[in-house]
Amino acid sequence: MLLYGLIGWGLDRWLGTSFLVAIGIIAGAALGTYQTYKRFQIPDDDPQDGGKQ
Repeated sequence: MLLYGLIGWGLDRWLGTSFLVAIGIIAGAALGTYQTYKRFQIPDDDPQDGGKQ
């Protein structure tokens, strides 16, 4: 969130806008949530090994 928020803040200052920081924070939160989900997701059984481990 911090990285994307800072990128949005920098773009806001450069472009003279005021909404990119909010978009950056939301994008950072969404990306962090997705990465956490993928990291702790339980892998499915591989259909090629017949379900044996």
